Amino acid sequence: MTLEPRIELLESILEPWAVTIGADLEGYKNHCYRMIHLTQNFHVCTAEDKQKITIAAAHHDIGIWSDHTVDYLPPSKREALIYLTANGLDAWREEIGLMVDEHHKIRAFKDPRFPLVEAFRKGDLVDFSMGWIRQGVAKSTVKALQTQFPNAGFHRMLIKSAGHWFRHHPISPPPFMKW
Repeated sequence: MTLEPRIELLESILEPWAVTIGADLEGYKNHCYRMIHLTQNFHVCTAEDKQKITIAAAHHDIGIWSDHTVDYLPPSKREALIYLTANGLDAWREEIGLMVDEHHKIRAFKDPRFPLVEAFRKGDLVDFSMGWIRQGVAKSTVKALQTQFPNAGFHRMLIKSAGHWFRHHPISPPPFMKW
């Protein structure tokens, strides 16, 4: 795998969000970079596929900050769809909407029309688990990504954000989890 240390599309999508995301920007951006690279491990990608993955990655958790909620999938999907419409990419709405909406699905996503959805789900799982669940990705690949794109407090922020949910709903899964 070739590491791309800078992806201009990701940078341009996240730049307007810098103030909203604030101190979490580096951690979130690095999470997106790791996810983009990991997703490409699960699917042979065209240039168009890479663009779709990047757009989905930039938006997949953005609802944490846009709407200040742990139930962030609906606002994250909303922001992705707004971006697609604003950039004349409405033809990708269903696929990218699914990539964002299904990225925390526990079971595999099995719609053969949209193989990127499952690749994206796996990429997020590998990074979310910090490489404990690798889905066949080599340890050296995970380590290289973690070195190139450090965590920068991303997982700590997730735990802090979800902590409120778990204090009030100790036996219920958080709303972003799907079967």
